[in-house]
Amino acid sequence: MKKSDFNYPLPDALIAQKPLAERDASRLLCMNRDTGQLADRQFSGFIELINDSDLLVFNDTKVIPARLYGKKRSGGKVEILIERILDENHAIAHVRASKSPKPGTLIELDKGYYCEARGRADDLFQLEFPGANLFALLDQIGRIPLPPYITRADDESDLTRYQTVFAREAGAVAAPTAGLHFDLAMMNKIKAKGVQTAFVTLHVGSGTFQPVRVEDLSEHLMHKEYFAVPETTVDAVRQARDRGGRVIAIGTTAVRALESASKCGLLAPGFGDTDLFITPGYQFKSVDAMLTNFHLPESTLLMLVSAFAGYDSIMNAYQHAIEQSYRFFSYGDAMFLSR
Repeated sequence: MKKSDFNYPLPDALIAQKPLAERDASRLLCMNRDTGQLADRQFSGFIELINDSDLLVFNDTKVIPARLYGKKRSGGKVEILIERILDENHAIAHVRASKSPKPGTLIELDKGYYCEARGRADDLFQLEFPGANLFALLDQIGRIPLPPYITRADDESDLTRYQTVFAREAGAVAAPTAGLHFDLAMMNKIKAKGVQTAFVTLHVGSGTFQPVRVEDLSEHLMHKEYFAVPETTVDAVRQARDRGGRVIAIGTTAVRALESASKCGLLAPGFGDTDLFITPGYQFKSVDAMLTNFHLPESTLLMLVSAFAGYDSIMNAYQHAIEQSYRFFSYGDAMFLSR
């Protein structure tokens, strides 16, 4: 298939710019796996779609306040988006400035902090933050890195709403958005029903928003993201299979983590970088159903869900969602899909 096969027209008015007042107030489009029939529901009723034999797998990554603003000593303004923290003093980042900083350039930040450009890593910059714990620095002066299609500035509410209630492993620069629909009350309902839960980690990078630039998908170079699948999650998946339950991934990031740890055919504990690019024709090994938001045209995430539920079914569902004025992208509504 080609990149253009995954294009669709989307009115700007359907791109959600803010979250709803309540996390579970979003709509939920459900697709029948046998007939392809669509049902319009509310996410508050998600509990009715799962059984006590199922396993829900969540991505526990935590979004860091990865956007920084500063200036060169010459006075030129600089915008920094941390892509990955390497250690407490070093990171690789996107840097936007009138002129790209050369190695040795000092960038002054707020509250007396500064960093130094040390070199390039492809289209990213290597930055050093001397004398400062980078996580503490970001907590002090960093801003939540809202996606580029959200055209407003971030505000205080995004500190909590662009974060899942189960986030614990800091490192993402974008939220695992399917998880944003869950509040503590929903998590308690899941527990009360006897549905088991497990966690993986995939630190979502800014590459998730980068467009596919080649028409031939076989030529696309997928961005790398760190993932970890612990042994406890592998055991939980095995137990779900033994009792005849489904493995339900909450979001495409949970799918990619599980499938990255299943490259040998069976799910195994693992961690490291993944550049797994899932397109139609991919054979899924560990995931039976998934919850996901609506994704950008011609994006790798739209290609992933098309591989999961079928290209024609997904494109039909997206057309239905547009006609029914669903809210799209990070702060938007959700879909429930089965293979």
